[in-house]
Amino acid sequence: MGGWRTHDGQHSDRQPIKRSREEKQRQLQRLKDDLAAAKPTVAAALRQALAKRIADLEAELASRS
Repeated sequence: MGGWRTHDGQHSDRQPIKRSREEKQRQLQRLKDDLAAAKPTVAAALRQALAKRIADLEAELASRS
């Protein structure tokens, strides 16, 4: 199996999850809430990763509207 969570040859094997616009909007809101609720002790790399994912989702949603 090679250490992956999916079985070799499974349809979802190493493919991005397809989400609807509503799911992406909910995910965006959750990420923003997580970033806002992050304590000062949260690693800078984690904050940057959240901020990048938020920016990516916002850009994707903006390009589809």
